[in-house]
Amino acid sequence: MGAAGVALAAAASHGGNTAILGSASTMCLAHAPVLLALYLGHRHFRTATLGALVLGLGTIVFAGDLVSRHYLGDRLFPLAAPVGGTGMMLGWLIVAAGAFSKVREV
Repeated sequence: MGAAGVALAAAASHGGNTAILGSASTMCLAHAPVLLALYLGHRHFRTATLGALVLGLGTIVFAGDLVSRHYLGDRLFPLAAPVGGTGMMLGWLIVAAGAFSKVREV
């Protein structure tokens, strides 16, 4: 996801639609380190796995829709960007809920 974010930033700055590709890049680059951190701490953080799954899928759908709009001229599927954005918000809420639950014993 980090590599996709960098590639999308490069595409946006070299003649692509900066609004569309830049937004996709930002979401990928913002969530890549979070997904890595959730993976590294999943044994100690109760909601890490579910949060990472929802965040990752939401980011893929959101960014995928923007990339599809730019390169293919059409949506990934109807309401893909809002579905992906909602998934990212839900993923963050799942991660936040982990702050209020007991830490797992290893």
